[in-house]
Amino acid sequence: MLSYTRYCVFIGVNMAKDLTTSAHDRQNILNNSYALRHAEKHLALGGVEFDGERVFTKNQLVDLFDVSDATIERYIANNLDELKNNGYIILRGKNLKEFKEVADGALINEGTKTSVLGVFKFRAVLNLAMLLVESEQAKIIRTRLLDIVIDTLAERAGGHTKFINQRDEDYLVASFKEESYRKQFTDALNEYVDANGWKFGKLTNAIYQSIFHENANEYRSVLKLHQHDKIRDTMYSEVLTLIASFEAGLAHEIKQKSLQIGRKLTYKEAEAILTTMEKHPLYEPMLVDVRTKMASRDLCFRDALHEKLEAYVRAVPEGDFERFLGEKSKSLEERLNDPETLEVFKRLKDR
Repeated sequence: MLSYTRYCVFIGVNMAKDLTTSAHDRQNILNNSYALRHAEKHLALGGVEFDGERVFTKNQLVDLFDVSDATIERYIANNLDELKNNGYIILRGKNLKEFKEVADGALINEGTKTSVLGVFKFRAVLNLAMLLVESEQAKIIRTRLLDIVIDTLAERAGGHTKFINQRDEDYLVASFKEESYRKQFTDALNEYVDANGWKFGKLTNAIYQSIFHENANEYRSVLKLHQHDKIRDTMYSEVLTLIASFEAGLAHEIKQKSLQIGRKLTYKEAEAILTTMEKHPLYEPMLVDVRTKMASRDLCFRDALHEKLEAYVRAVPEGDFERFLGEKSKSLEERLNDPETLEVFKRLKDR
């Protein structure tokens, strides 16, 4: 297994996280089914086989983490919603009876008379391990878990995460379409805006600022990109699509305004149109969605914090791990050699 420290050096980031204090960092790990499968195999924590998966009683966790029963109860009470969301369940009735038939009676404090019993699925055990600050064993599990997560990410993303966005099956089509709308945008600036060549870069930066509150250089710095890296090659398909929407809309509005007043617009007039667009209610849900996905994914997959978007950071949903690390995810090179992808591009070009 690639060590945590060596891999962080390899990709040039510091991914040390205090899992005990960050709910979205904990959930990012627990939503990564690929890492959890590796963790269940390598950690070998034990448990009881029940209903097709490993579950753990409170007694087992008292022994595993070397803490008191009262400590476990306190963490359950203080984090009940999070633990239930990740596999802490209450057995009663038929389910409890069936569990008692397969579990050693010593695992259940209350013996055979108990009418309800809380048990932890493997995911909930890891959740508790990421919360417990009193347990040295929990700390060891957290460290090993981070190693497993990083190793899984390296394995499934091909050794680096700079271009993990390109593993999304929607990326290539979104990139191709954005280039088409980009041409509409630059053509409109050439024909209808009276300014020097810097108008292209300046208005492009203004679009970036409108969408994710960073200009090109700030974005490059957050992702630690090299000077030769093209920043749009690192953007998620949803970001590219919204940029294309802004470019197409701005191109249209600039043209209409210029034809209306019978002259080319000044740069300030063109910029004012963009400001109006950004504030239109039509864009608000799309802006929130893109900011949330960009901020959350970059922090999870690239350990890159967009400070101006920090309020939008959420746990990355399970579907995104499938999208960027799953069976359908492929490198750009693999997609470009895929006959189905080439056929899609042919149809787009014909349009």
